[in-house]
Amino acid sequence: QHIQCTRANTHTHTHTMPCRSGRMASRNVTIDVIFLTQTVVGILGNFSLLCHYINLYFTGCRSRSTDVILQHLIVANFLTLLSKGVPQTMAAFGWEYSPSDFGCKIIFFLHRVGRGVSMGSICLLSVFQVITISPQNSRWAELKAKAPQHIVPSMCLCWMLQMLVNVVFPVNITGKYSDKNITNRRDFGYCSALRYDETRSILLALLLLLPDVSSLGLMLWASGSMVFLLYRHKQQVQHIRRNIISPRSSPESRATRTILLLVSSFIYFYTLSSIFQVILTFFDNPSWFLVNISAIMAAWFPTVSPFLLMSRDSTVHITSDFINRNIFDIKYL
Repeated sequence: QHIQCTRANTHTHTHTMPCRSGRMASRNVTIDVIFLTQTVVGILGNFSLLCHYINLYFTGCRSRSTDVILQHLIVANFLTLLSKGVPQTMAAFGWEYSPSDFGCKIIFFLHRVGRGVSMGSICLLSVFQVITISPQNSRWAELKAKAPQHIVPSMCLCWMLQMLVNVVFPVNITGKYSDKNITNRRDFGYCSALRYDETRSILLALLLLLPDVSSLGLMLWASGSMVFLLYRHKQQVQHIRRNIISPRSSPESRATRTILLLVSSFIYFYTLSSIFQVILTFFDNPSWFLVNISAIMAAWFPTVSPFLLMSRDSTVHITSDFINRNIFDIKYL
């Protein structure tokens, strides 16, 4: 194909169109496959983790305080993937899917709420872990016993806050084939967004960014505190580790490292997604490729996070062994 394009360029300019369209078609197919794979893998991963927690509940296993936060994170991941991943995948493959104005508003509202609750869950998880691993003589010691009691109210407050803040976001969202006479709008493949004037756009961006910036600030502070506490703990027990051939870290240390991995992954993917979102705002008519890449970046964390959690959660392996042992016993009854 590259040779044909080179030859075509030596003769006439008009013959370059098939080559360009071929490359564009190949690129679009790649994006379509990424969308489909990302959505399917993400839904299966979150569903597997949800089944794990359901199994723990019915088998009578004692749940950890952080499991409640992770269950809310799973629900938020489902909202993000189902509200954005599924419609975006259908639009990328060219399937006929044109929701009404109200349907588009609901889709974008659920995506924003899911994304916000996901960020709030990671933020609460990191802050709770700092309180858990803080030494007894610290100022957080008094909160250790009370912190688990405030997890559920904190998550409910997070859901309500995200719903209140993001209720203004879908106002400018319309259906792709809306009857309204609108020329100044941005196409997302299955829905469209009206373009506000500069003042309204800045005010809306500030309103939507305020919870995000606050959560990111808390996450960074909590992550730094966890790293400092882990380092200090390592220094304190260094003389013990010299006498142990294969030391095993404490459950608190393993949980802290898992949360740090989760937080760093979230910040990484959130930063990439935000960069593409900012780039999109500078284009009046952004390319379909740029819109798709932005959507792919936004869906990476909901796709990857359940596998990060399952790979580092010992109860997943315990549950798996329990199920396999019971199935084996049933076979030979």
